[in-house]
Amino acid sequence: MPPLPKRRTSKARHRVRRSHLALTPPATEACPRCHALKLSHTVCANCGTYGGEEVIKPESKKRA
Repeated sequence: MPPLPKRRTSKARHRVRRSHLALTPPATEACPRCHALKLSHTVCANCGTYGGEEVIKPESKKRA
């Protein structure tokens, strides 16, 4: 059998140990052209621009 803990871990010690595991939200910014939220340093999925230049053509919305 594996060894067991000698003492119970307190709530404070447990929470202090886990304090660095928090997730940070992704860094988003507004697109300068269409003002839609996009990830930093990526092409805008809404209008297809990056750094003020059109990199890809945006897909047209298809009607069903």
